[in-house]
Parts: sequence; C-alpha cells; structure tokens
Amino acid sequence: MKTKQFILGVALSAVVGGGVAVGSYKLLEDENNVVQQEQQYPSVRYTSDMRSSNTVVPEGLNFIKAAQVSTPAVVHVMTEYSVRSSDRYSSPMDPFLREFFGDGFGQNVPRGPQMASGSGVIIASNGYIVTNNHVIDKADKIEVVLDDKRKFEATLVGTDPTTDIALLKVNADKLPTIRYGNSDDLQIGEWVLAVGNPMNLTSTVTAGIVSAKGRNINILRTSANRDMSIESFIQTDAAVNPGNSGGALVNLNGDLVGINTAIASQTGQFAGYSFAVPSAIVSKVVDDLLKYGEVQRALLGATIQEIDATFAKEKGLKTLDGVYVAGVEEGSGAKEAGLEAGDVITSVNGVNVGKSSQLLEQIARYRPGDKVKVAYIRDGKNKSANVTLKNMDNSTELVKRSNAKAITFDGASFEPVTRQEMNKLGIDGGAKISGVRDSKFRDTGMKDGFIITRIDKYEVHEPADVEKHLKNFEGGVVYIEGIYPDGLKAYYPIGKG
Repeated sequence: MKTKQFILGVALSAVVGGGVAVGSYKLLEDENNVVQQEQQYPSVRYTSDMRSSNTVVPEGLNFIKAAQVSTPAVVHVMTEYSVRSSDRYSSPMDPFLREFFGDGFGQNVPRGPQMASGSGVIIASNGYIVTNNHVIDKADKIEVVLDDKRKFEATLVGTDPTTDIALLKVNADKLPTIRYGNSDDLQIGEWVLAVGNPMNLTSTVTAGIVSAKGRNINILRTSANRDMSIESFIQTDAAVNPGNSGGALVNLNGDLVGINTAIASQTGQFAGYSFAVPSAIVSKVVDDLLKYGEVQRALLGATIQEIDATFAKEKGLKTLDGVYVAGVEEGSGAKEAGLEAGDVITSVNGVNVGKSSQLLEQIARYRPGDKVKVAYIRDGKNKSANVTLKNMDNSTELVKRSNAKAITFDGASFEPVTRQEMNKLGIDGGAKISGVRDSKFRDTGMKDGFIITRIDKYEVHEPADVEKHLKNFEGGVVYIEGIYPDGLKAYYPIGKG
C-alpha cells in the first residue's frame, strides 16, 4: 500500500512540475515578446484608458474663454513675392542693345513667385485687419484665410515701419472681431495668450505670462528710420514661432493687448521669449492710417539718454530713475517749454518713464499739436512744463495723404499709385501711365504701366504733378525717371518746346 502511494505521489509531482515548467516558459516567452516590441518602437505608447476629467479649474486660471473669443478673429496672412535676379536700369539705348544681346537685355529675370505667411487680427467687422509691416512688406499679392476657411484677397491700407504695424482691408462684412484691451493695465506676471498661425499650423493658442514691459530690442532700427523707430515691447514667455507675426496677444478676457512681432532666438525658433507691440500703440497707428492715410508722429524735440549707475556718477545725478536730456533742438516743443540739457524727465502726463523706450512710447501716442505735461528734475528740484509736440519739421501741422485723381495729359492717361504698389516698390507716390501708343509719349520708348517718380529735378507724387512740371517746361530735353511694376527702373528723354 505504501509503495502504491509513493508511486502515485511521484507521478503527481511530475505532472505539477511539468505544468509549472511549461507555464514558466510561456510566461518568459510572452515577456520576451513584449520586450522586443518595446525595443522596436521605443517612443510609441498607446493611451487607451481615456477618462473625462472632473477637475474644476478656478475662474481666472483657465484659458477657454479667451481662446474662444480670440481665435475666430485671428487670420492667416498669405503673401506672394516675385523674386528677380537683378535690379537693373532701362534706357533709350535698350532697343538697339537688344538687337545684339536678345530680348532679355535690361530686364529683371523672374525666378518664380516666393510664398510667405504670417498672422493678422480682425479689428473691425467690415474687414479691417491689423498685422506686422514685415509680414506684408513688398508683397505682390496678399491673401487672408479666415478661421472658418474663407479666403479673401486683401488690399494694403497703410503701413508704419517705425512700429512694424500694417493695416489691411478685405471686401467682407459681419466678420468676428477682437476688441482692444488696455496694454497699460498689464502687470508683470499676468497670464496672456498668443494666437496665430505658426509653421502653417492654423489657429494655434499658446499661454505664458508677461515677463517685462517697455522692452527695447533694436529690431526695428534701420538706416531709414534710425531716429524714429518706437520699441517698447511687451515681453512674454508664450511660445511664438515663425508665422505668429501679426497675430494677437490677448488677456484672459480675450481682449487684444498686443500684436506679436518678434522672438529672441539664436536658431530662428522659439527659445523662451517673445515680444509684442502694445495695443496702446497699435490703436493709435491704426486710427491715424484710417483718418489721415499717414501716421502722425509727434516729437518732443530732445535728445535723450539712458541713466545707469556709472552715468549718474559721471553727471552727478542723485537718481537712477528717469531719462536724461542730452540736448534740446532749436524750435522744438521741448525748447519752447524751457527744457534744457541736463534735465531728467520722470513722467509724461502722469505716467512714469524710467527708461528711453517708455518715454518714446508715451510720446508716440500723441499727434503734432497735442500738449503734454512733462515732469522733470533739474538741480535736484522737481519741476514740470507743458510741451506742445511738433513734427519733424518743427511744425504742429498734420500730414494728410491727398486723394490723388487720375488725369489725361498729351494724349496719355495717368493714375495714382496704390499704397500696395508704393510699399512693394519702395516709392512714395508717383503717376502710372497708360495709353502711351496714342500719345505724345510714344517716341520715348516708355511702356504702359511705367510709374513716373521724377521729372527733371522735381519729384512726382501724384498725376497732377506730371502736367504741372511738363506743361511749364519751356524747351529742350527733359528726363523722366521712374520704375515699372516688376521693379525695373528706367529713365526716358522727352523733348518739349
């Protein structure tokens, strides 16, 4: 009996042991399969356990409302450029030279259109859109794609390179808009959203905080506007990349507090800091372009300088707060109000100005003829003066773009140049000719579409200037200078008398 029990126990143990062995082998086999799969796709993970979040975010800490309000009013701005191989002049000798060198002589050879894109913000339901000047600068064609995928061709209303702001218009109505917010009320550390179309990813929203205000990064300074550029950027850490330019910076109410313009980066991609033009400047520039066609730039008439510890010690100043007046221009508003070199300006109309960018921003909000109260320190004493701001010519007159009209002269028709053509060609006005073949201009070699910018020593700003300068020319030969829409510059002689 004991022998049978022993044999049965051994047999049972063998069966159990075999089962454990087989099970262990299968388990190890499955683990090996899992390891192999994970090694093959190490960065891919499934997230199949999807559950709704019941977390309630406190009011003022989520971005849903701001995103819903602002996203429909931010558009994709698509631009097209004709890139040419050279910038050559044409002359009356060209027809003869083409006999030897072919029809391409003296012509800019097109290399095909180049495409670029940015963002824009609808500020009026009847189709006005604000963007950056650098987004549309010298573009042949501007198209706008709305958040609902509708597409419109846009016309350029006006630009202001000194603040990098441009105003577009599309032929549409009842569009969604963003209302202006007060950028002065922004505080360091406040949440903001950047809305735009980075890297052609439409309707992208990123969040960050206001890192600094009144930041000057010297990105707008060129040889043409070295002394006129206004840089007092809002600095944020909201992610902004190429394509975001011209898009909206909004607060948690969805109000427009800035236009995203630049990033601080060594690679061309976002590296932690972005910069936006404050809405206080944007609204003033847009208002000027709509009312006058030109930005009304007011000047204090003083040369200013930053104050740091070294400079304060050198000049014997008892404060590091404010902006030092290094000089005052004769005939300027500052001179007439009694400001002198050595004064330290501390505020404009009650707004403190601790650095040059803040002072320039405050003055940029006004027009020639406006009066501002300037507080300053002289010889350790607090003083104030009422300064009448002036323009570059030390005048209080406003500059208004004339409504140029088309004319007919000597059998040819002359039309005013559009703002978009001026921006593309880098000219300030002109007169575009047509009907050359049936006019007295046919023997000059001039072609239809030529834009006259100068006659002899006189500049041509509008069609009426052509008649005025040629009609009064007494005799001999006068040279007409200008440019074709493709960028080819030319000059032609015409005999009068």
